[in-house]
Amino acid sequence: MSLINGLPAHVLLVHIVVVLVPLTALALVAAALWPRAAQRLGPLLPFLALIALVSVPLTTQAGEWLERHVNNDALVRRHTEMGDGLLPWVLGLFLFAAVVWWAARSVPAEPVRGGRMRWSAPPVRIVVGVLSLAVAVGAVVDVYRIGDSGAKAAWHDTVSKTATGTDDGS
Repeated sequence: MSLINGLPAHVLLVHIVVVLVPLTALALVAAALWPRAAQRLGPLLPFLALIALVSVPLTTQAGEWLERHVNNDALVRRHTEMGDGLLPWVLGLFLFAAVVWWAARSVPAEPVRGGRMRWSAPPVRIVVGVLSLAVAVGAVVDVYRIGDSGAKAAWHDTVSKTATGTDDGS
C-alpha cells in the first residue's frame, strides 16, 4: 500500500491505529474487570480488537513504503523501528479480548459444583483482569511513544519556533 487519493497511506491509516488501539484497550480492561461490561460488549470487543490487529501491519507496511520515499533521517529510522514493536501488543489485546468475550458468553447460569473452577470465579477473573490491564497499558504506551516519535520525525525541521510571516488577521 502506497498512496490513497494522492496522500501517503501511512498518514491516513495511522489514525485507525491511534484511535482503535486505545479504545480496544479501554474496552478490554472494562470487560475483564466487570463481567457485566463483557456481556454488554459481546462480540464487539473481539471484533474491535481484530480490526485494530489488522490495521497495525497495514499501517506498518505503508510506513515502510513512506520511509523509502522520504529523506533518510535518524528520527524516521527510530520511528520505523519502534513501529515494528506494536504488533505483539495488539496481538495480546486481541487474544485477551477473545478470551474475555468467550468467558463472558460461556458463564453458566448456575454455579458450577464439584469444586471445578469457572471463568467467572474471582481468582480467574483477577488473573485475566491483571494480565489484560498489563497488555492494555503496554499497547497504549507503545502507541503513544510511536506516535510521538513519528510526529518528531515528520515535524522536527518543518516548523519554526518564531513566526515567519505576517499575521494580517484574515
